[in-house]
Amino acid sequence: MKAPKSSAEESLLRFERWYWGIGYRRLAGVDEAGRGPLAGPVVAAAVVIDRAVLEAEEHGLLSGLTDSKQLAPEERELFFNRLQSLPDVAIGVGMADNREIDELNILRATQAAMVRAVANLPSPPDYILVDGPSAAGLPPPASAIVRGDAQSLSIAAASIVAKVVRDRHMAAMDKLYPGYGFAQHKGYGTAAHIQALLQYGPCPAHRRTFRPVRDAAEIKSRVERSRGAVESAGEQCRAHGCGMSSAAYGGGDQSAGDRIF
Repeated sequence: MKAPKSSAEESLLRFERWYWGIGYRRLAGVDEAGRGPLAGPVVAAAVVIDRAVLEAEEHGLLSGLTDSKQLAPEERELFFNRLQSLPDVAIGVGMADNREIDELNILRATQAAMVRAVANLPSPPDYILVDGPSAAGLPPPASAIVRGDAQSLSIAAASIVAKVVRDRHMAAMDKLYPGYGFAQHKGYGTAAHIQALLQYGPCPAHRRTFRPVRDAAEIKSRVERSRGAVESAGEQCRAHGCGMSSAAYGGGDQSAGDRIF
């Protein structure tokens, strides 16, 4: 038997109903948040919602639940709270931090976070539905659904949980490492984030193997080395009475980095 084809015109329970129909009862939707940012962890969630609850609330409390990227922050918080309050909803969350991402690469770290999310469910699911092109790395039986977070309520629920948990984590990181704007951009490579990287360099939450972080660290290092060389030359010149002003060797209001680059 073949699983149903994707279609935006059908019920968001068509995948669940197909798997229920062939004997699987506890279906876990799995999704992640945070593959693309330059800082912070990748977070995965696994959500199992009882069939009776899904069918009762598809057009009730869960009406409008979809891919977290399509919802405003307040809508995500609303659905997150509803998922926590509904009966017979099991949630597991897994995380891979920036150090593990740098060590493994983002694909393998994401797979590890998903495996942890499933393992953190109160009891194992009968079947896993995961957003994306592949279910590689997940314990079988499992199937991947491209754009599954917009086509399956179970995966959409996991998308919401992963996104809200990660956003809250990045808000906490903003307090630990102020100046980068983590609470606003959540670690994504916005212009403001890149500017902060150039100004302050990477912090312990950054993914050092990601090219924009690596490049910003190198640029800042070159600027600091150049500034140090200019200031050292100025000190030597002043010591030997060459007569040049301090501003010409790194003093004054203009930074050495601005003059060199």
